[in-house]
Amino acid sequence: MRGRPRLRRAGLPYLLLLPALLLELLVHLVPMVIGIVMSFKELTQLQIAHWGAAPWKALGNYRVTVDFDAPVGATLLHSFAVTCAFSVLTVGLCWLLGTAAAIFLQENFRGRGLLRALFLTPYALPVYAAVITWAFLFQRDNGLVNHVLHDQLGLTGDRPFWLLGDNSFVALLVVSVWKTWPFAFLVVMAALQSIPKDLYEAAALDGAGIVRQIRRITLPSLRPINQVLLLVLFLWSFNDFNTPYVLFGKAAPEAADLLSIHIYQSSFVTWNFGTGSAMSVLLLLFLLVVTAGYLLATSRGRKSADA
Repeated sequence: MRGRPRLRRAGLPYLLLLPALLLELLVHLVPMVIGIVMSFKELTQLQIAHWGAAPWKALGNYRVTVDFDAPVGATLLHSFAVTCAFSVLTVGLCWLLGTAAAIFLQENFRGRGLLRALFLTPYALPVYAAVITWAFLFQRDNGLVNHVLHDQLGLTGDRPFWLLGDNSFVALLVVSVWKTWPFAFLVVMAALQSIPKDLYEAAALDGAGIVRQIRRITLPSLRPINQVLLLVLFLWSFNDFNTPYVLFGKAAPEAADLLSIHIYQSSFVTWNFGTGSAMSVLLLLFLLVVTAGYLLATSRGRKSADA
């Protein structure tokens, strides 16, 4: 009889986790399996109502997708290059801004709490409301961006189109960095609290300036947190769908054609669900390989540093 209470206590955590596991199964795993199956079928708008009976295409969708000499593969390769450039710049700028702001706000001064709240505002705002606001700001004739840059400062010869052409990449990058960098700021600011103040005091007594203290104490102490932070920022930016969709609509400009919106267009605009599913599976495999390689490299780096 004594074993039953112990068994109940041991099984209680798993019982509490069961709803979350079932929800994860229904929301993520089941659609992922269905998407993988769809990638092997010739699935268009005509067969979507009975997608289970659609003709089996085996690796045909994947051959079309990776044929970079054909239009489908060439546009996908271009979208991949744009996404890589966008992700690298977003991650780099978010980390740089977040780290600089977190280090700056470590010192006690009047108004520090207000600045922290203001810096976190973009992260607290709903994504759709924030991006729609930026879409109005980037309007050519009535937007505040052109009003300041062209009318007030005279930095541009004419009112540029920010949501069309090559400038669309800059607009997308600005919006993405603006709404994402507060997360990096929050993570780094929390990590800085664990660094002992004695280290900075000892370094100051030895004559180390602020820059040297950051290089020798702050950045090495933040290395474990930064390794996780950079990976999370990369995955978020590489998979970002809400920002380009709300900013540009269903048809993103060529300069801002991220993989997420490109796969959406292939699936729900041209109604070629088989090809779109194949692109999604390839994107998943790429992210898995990059994540595994990054984790392996960082783990080896930690072991060599400890040794």
